[in-house]
Amino acid sequence: MSELSERLVVVISGPGGVGKGTIVARLLDRDPRLWLSRSWTTRARRPGEHMEAYHFTNRELFLAHVDNDGFLEWVEFLDYLQGTPVPNPPAGHDVVFEIDVYGAEQIQLRYPDALLIFIDAPTRAHQEERLRGRGDPEEKVQARLAKAQDEADVARRLDSVVIINDDLERAVQEVEALIASRRGGEGHW
Repeated sequence: MSELSERLVVVISGPGGVGKGTIVARLLDRDPRLWLSRSWTTRARRPGEHMEAYHFTNRELFLAHVDNDGFLEWVEFLDYLQGTPVPNPPAGHDVVFEIDVYGAEQIQLRYPDALLIFIDAPTRAHQEERLRGRGDPEEKVQARLAKAQDEADVARRLDSVVIINDDLERAVQEVEALIASRRGGEGHW
């Protein structure tokens, strides 16, 4: 495993449909020093979802990777498996994990100095609208909405910085400011 102790570890989590992926994509476009650890998942790709959003795989290959200690953390979520692979970022890059809040908790145990950021929608109605807008089936929408408050509670317990994504550009700028502050304060690249 690559050593992350000298790098900034940024963990971005939040309920489904709050815009985590969009925020992370903007951060990566703007900051060449950030490297995304791409999660593995056994779920099917959503309509319009980019092929690079996850490492899409099947259950058998996922479980073989588990057996080979290939994940920092993994979970069965709803009806699929999802996990964070052991990262191997290029030299000079800080690491971004876009994972669920339960995964964030596991990352914090391994990297106590990680910057935990929890993205949330302004309301559950906004989240529901976003989930429907991206094409999630009704049963997934309801399951994600039911889980959202628990996820927010875990984020508070972890002392995550909470950013409400009611304006995408402002939310991205808030995350950028947190990263810049942490880099400046701890001597990161």
